Order: sequence, then structure tokens, then C-alpha cells
Amino acid sequence: MAVMVDALVTLVVVVACLGVLGLLAAARVVKQYERGVVFRLGRLRSDIRGPGFTMITPVVDRLYKVNMQIVTMPVPAQEGITRDNVTVRVDAVVYFKVVDPAEALVAVEDYRFAVSQMAQTSLRSIIGKSDLDDLLSNREKLNQGLELMIDSPAVGWGVHIDRVEIKDVSLPETMKRSMARQAEADRERRARVINADAELQASKKLAEAAAQMSDTPSALQLRLLQTVMAVAAEKNSTLVLPIPVELLRFLEKGQQEIPGREAAPAAEREAAPAPEQTAQPARPAMPTLTEREPEPHTVDR
Repeated sequence: MAVMVDALVTLVVVVACLGVLGLLAAARVVKQYERGVVFRLGRLRSDIRGPGFTMITPVVDRLYKVNMQIVTMPVPAQEGITRDNVTVRVDAVVYFKVVDPAEALVAVEDYRFAVSQMAQTSLRSIIGKSDLDDLLSNREKLNQGLELMIDSPAVGWGVHIDRVEIKDVSLPETMKRSMARQAEADRERRARVINADAELQASKKLAEAAAQMSDTPSALQLRLLQTVMAVAAEKNSTLVLPIPVELLRFLEKGQQEIPGREAAPAAEREAAPAPEQTAQPARPAMPTLTEREPEPHTVDR
């Protein structure tokens, strides 16, 4: 009798241990950001296990946990030639999440690797279809096009592309120098246009001021006094007095009139006829010594 009781107790203990082991083998815990997909004898079960404690049939069922968080995946830098024949290197980042855990496990072998390869090929395609200016300044449009290209096949994998961002565009050094020269030339052009516009406005204002001063001569005198006060305000030993323009014009006009007056008498003297010379009787020419006759000499005896 005692032997039977011991055997029964041993059997109960063994069954209890097997039950505990089976319970531990069947018990699963799914986290809040995960979903459980159950395969029974290799076939997909339609019920998706939510977060919390869940049970499966040991040996028969197999539970796969799928992360439902948004995954940040960097896209390696891709080198390509733009539509305007410029070689660039572009890298990007993809944000995606799983919306259908069953399709993510069944439709594709590795959805992360598939999304990465699709992002690289789409990025190369975008580089070839775009200009350099679009890659540098119009990235929003390119991001939307890249997101569409990746999201189209990813929908069948149970993956939703949240957003795609182009991070950096690397240019050759020669292209960087060319762009720097272009930017410098553009800024120089704008500076010259602004300077010319300022000169035009200043000339218009000066013309208005000159017209106003010409109407009121006293304003010119007041302006002259203001200039003298501005020069004498500092501790200067030299005082500069500007000469009015009217005085210079008067002196110039006087210089032009004086040579005109001097030129008129000279012209009159040249034009006047020379006075007639009075006729004088011609004097006989004096004979030379050789031409004179010898005078007779008397000889006294």
C-alpha cells in the first residue's frame, strides 16, 4: 500500500512538472510595440496576437514577433550623373514602419533588406532624372518623388514608407569652385546695380536741389555759409572758402573778351595801306680812287 502511494505521488509530481514545463513552453509575452504572428504546422494563423500575455500550443505552434515601430534606415551614398551631366554623391534616410505583420513575414524574405535595396535604386533613378539645381534647392519635390517610388512596391510587403529625406549632396571640387565664382559674380552684379540705382536717385535729388537754389539765389549763399561753418567747426588752422560758380564764369567771360579786343587793332593795322614814300632826287655816285683822274703836279725849278 505504501509503495502504491509513493508511486502515485511520484506520478502526480511528474505530471505537475510536465504541466509546468508545458505552460512555460506555451506562454509568450508580446511587448506593446510588437505584434505576434502564429504559424501552426507551417500555416499562417489568421489571428494576430496583440501586446501582453498569450498562449500557444507547444511544438505545434511557432510565434514570430514583428516590430511595429518606425524604423530609421540610412541609405548609403549613391554616385550618379545628373541630367545636366554633373557627377554627384547623394545619401538619404528612410523612415518606414510595418502596418501588416503577416504580409511582412510572408510576402518578402527580409523586409528591411528589401526596403534598403529599393531605396538605393530609387535614389539612383532620382539622381539621373534631376538637375543639379533641383538637388540643391528643390529637395522637397525630390523627397516626395523618392517616397512614392519606394512606397509603391513596399505596400505589397506590408510596409508603409513614412518619409524620405535627402541628407547631403557631395560635389566635385571643380564644381564647388565654379559655383563659388558664379555666386561671387552674381553678388558683384547686384552690388553694381544697387550702386547705380543709388547714384541715379542721388543725381535726381541733386538736380531738384539745384533747381530750387537757382530759383532762390539766397539759398546758395546760405549753403555757402553752412559749408564754411562745417569746415570751421573742427580745430583747423586752414579755412577753405569755396568760390561761387558765377564768379568763375564772369572771370572766364572777361578773359575771352580781352583777347578779342587786342586782336581787332592788330588786324586793322595789318589791313591799313602802307604810306607812300616821297620821291627824292638821285645823288650821283661817288667815284672810287681808281676811277679818279690824276691831278697834274707842277715842278718848281
